[in-house]
Amino acid sequence: MGQLEQMAIFVRIVEAGGIGKAAEQLDLAKSAVSRRLVELETRLDTRLLIRTTRKSKLTDAGQVFYQRAVKILDDVAQMNNETSCVDATLNGTLRMAVPLSFGLMHLTSAIDEFCERHPDLTIEIDFADRQIDLVEEGYELAIRIADLKDSSLQAKRITPVRHVLCASPDYLDARGTPETITDLKQHQFLQYGKASHAKLHITDPKGKTVHFPLTAKMKANNGDFLRDMAIAGHGITYLPTFIAWQAVLTGELVPLLCDHKLPVANVYAVYPQTRFLSQRARVLIDFMAERFGDNPYWDQK
Repeated sequence: MGQLEQMAIFVRIVEAGGIGKAAEQLDLAKSAVSRRLVELETRLDTRLLIRTTRKSKLTDAGQVFYQRAVKILDDVAQMNNETSCVDATLNGTLRMAVPLSFGLMHLTSAIDEFCERHPDLTIEIDFADRQIDLVEEGYELAIRIADLKDSSLQAKRITPVRHVLCASPDYLDARGTPETITDLKQHQFLQYGKASHAKLHITDPKGKTVHFPLTAKMKANNGDFLRDMAIAGHGITYLPTFIAWQAVLTGELVPLLCDHKLPVANVYAVYPQTRFLSQRARVLIDFMAERFGDNPYWDQK
């Protein structure tokens, strides 16, 4: 094995936090990863990592080598990408993390089409709503719906995420349809998340933004569940339109206060800023941004 390959394995060990996790991410035997590290240290005639049964720690020499190795590997990847034909076949393995509901509802068909275009590409997807450390867990990119506060990540906007207040016809027949923000005080809410003092940020037709405290009858960390509970008549819920759109189209849910404005978030593709983005990841990001656009199909009437 050449030094570049040894360097790549060393970088993966450092970023994964140990030989065992690196072996899992690289789909190699733990003994093979350990052997490659020993070969690299022998080549350099210096210790790069202090290894214990629980974790590994960089030596001073290892820290310097790691920083240079990351830059060299990224430069090589960028050189290869710039040299290869833009229309060259994508290959290798793309590891990505995506949020559960959005991923299952809207990325399934997108990934299907993308794989049809690039049959030599292997894709590994983690469907989870948890915040993932891309570098430590070995992912090239993640799809996130949130305000981006992590300065260690770069991001490209994929599509907007609009929201809707909605309830079932049966619930509204029984409790009345709210016409103003004040009317919401008479209603029960199905709240996303477990915050004890959640508020609804809503702007009335005159441009005044109100931070309305929610009195939750039910709380959950999954929008699909809240949609179904709203359809069943348990209360008003506040959902992304990408979750509620089909129930709204069929009349199972009725949008409320449509002349008011609700916050708009965004779907982002995020990736470490310390890494050169591979061609396969770049092409997938551009594909998703073009496919969904500024007016995604779930917002079209």
